[in-house]
Amino acid sequence: MTAAVLIVLFLILWAEFVNGWTDAPNAIATVVSTRVLAPGRAVALAVVMNIAGALSGTAVAATIGKGIVEADSVSPSVVGAAMVGIIAWSTLAWVYGLPTSESHALVAGLAGAGLAQAGPDVLVATGWAKVGWGLLFSTVLGFLGALVLMNLIYYFFRMANPGRVNRLFSRLQVLSAMFMAFSHGSNDARCRGGCRQRVRDDPPEVRLSEG
Repeated sequence: MTAAVLIVLFLILWAEFVNGWTDAPNAIATVVSTRVLAPGRAVALAVVMNIAGALSGTAVAATIGKGIVEADSVSPSVVGAAMVGIIAWSTLAWVYGLPTSESHALVAGLAGAGLAQAGPDVLVATGWAKVGWGLLFSTVLGFLGALVLMNLIYYFFRMANPGRVNRLFSRLQVLSAMFMAFSHGSNDARCRGGCRQRVRDDPPEVRLSEG
């Protein structure tokens, strides 16, 4: 393993670290702000569920590693450039308190670096379709689903005892935080996993000399 590959792997780990400043806290923000869980317990819960999610499958890693930019063009230098972009953007977002998605930053970073190295033909249409549908559904279905669910909750619990309702939804909040942390691990953590796999699979003495 060459020094160049080690540097890129370090950048990937650094991007994972800064991801914890912006994306990861989203999973536990509600249970901490409502005081359902103490911050320490909420962080421990997020750690366990993020790890479980990261170990749950490789479909997202495959999409990032091969489905956004042609696999032959995803060299260690392309991955490294994408990671530097993510680290810079995530750090700025953390400083100014901006909620961001490092998954989409990664997709954009890989695309930009791939374009610079090999031109527009390296972009994979099917992979970008997945990203587009994901953006659309997460926004529209998230909004509409929350709107419908909240109205149903108000309707069915309108006559319920407030204390019992609070206790019930405190428990449900913990479950939702666990699911959020798990899904974050299965998506965001696996994104960087796809990059790590590409870097390990690529022969750097050949790939870094191309372009």
